[in-house]
Amino acid sequence: MADDLGDEWWENPPAAAGSPGNKVALNETEESLSTANMHEGHLTVTFLLGNGLSGGEEGGDTEMTQQDTAHDTAPVPEPRKKAKQPTECFLTQPKETKEGPQKTKKWKKKKISDILAKSEPKPGTPEDLQKLIKDHFSNSRSVIELEELQLPDSCFLKANDLTHSLSSYLKEICPKWVKLRKTHNEKKSVLMLILCSSAVRALELIRSLTAFRGDAKVMKLFAKHIKVQEQVKLLEKRVVHLGVGTPGRIKELVKQDGLNLNPLKFLVFDWNWRDQKLRRMMDIPEIRKEVFELLDMGVFSLCKSDSLKLGLF
Repeated sequence: MADDLGDEWWENPPAAAGSPGNKVALNETEESLSTANMHEGHLTVTFLLGNGLSGGEEGGDTEMTQQDTAHDTAPVPEPRKKAKQPTECFLTQPKETKEGPQKTKKWKKKKISDILAKSEPKPGTPEDLQKLIKDHFSNSRSVIELEELQLPDSCFLKANDLTHSLSSYLKEICPKWVKLRKTHNEKKSVLMLILCSSAVRALELIRSLTAFRGDAKVMKLFAKHIKVQEQVKLLEKRVVHLGVGTPGRIKELVKQDGLNLNPLKFLVFDWNWRDQKLRRMMDIPEIRKEVFELLDMGVFSLCKSDSLKLGLF
């Protein structure tokens, strides 16, 4: 039977599936059956493998699909910027300060020295005394009572113009002093009272009276080292013509009936003298209060009766 074939089978063996001839035939079949489709930006390529296997077996179909997700006409998106990493931030809290209550500003009172530095000192006048009397009693007296406290101009003597010493001033306001002191013989009373701010000032004034007093009896009427009862006994024993002291002690003597103001003829204020703090007698509240209390103990009525004269030294 082999002889009938004509060709020796071993010289021309059948082409195998993996032979070069079979590969060429497969390639041609694939190219003829391949289809290319373009649809909305998707490219599909299908490869169909025909029957090229030996033994009559059907070759499996292999399908490969590749899709391009990018549209041909879509713009190329810009690359995203890298997000900055958050940096740590440390917040410093302000230091707590303990705030106390706010201090109110105190009103700075003007000093007398500051006022005098800007202006020259002026001598006291009767109008100054009248104004102080009105200011002092305005809160406790009615309008009618204040009118009664108004002193007549006739009771005021000439005021010191800052050129006199005490002796020269007293000689000017009381030229008949020698005659008056000779006729005065009442105890527990004086003819002239000089009011000052302190015991030290009273001693200075007594020393400066030598040219005026002559043979007149002078008595210290202040509280320093002298008790009230001792002064009352001295006033009861002898006649005193002239008294120099503070308004507080003189007021106390009047209260205890140790001093009678009815025979009094002259009341002199040490008005213009200033202490180390440049304060006058009426600038000190305590002294000013005692002066007005003394005036209210009979001096106002004596001035209105024209039996008592007031002088501002």
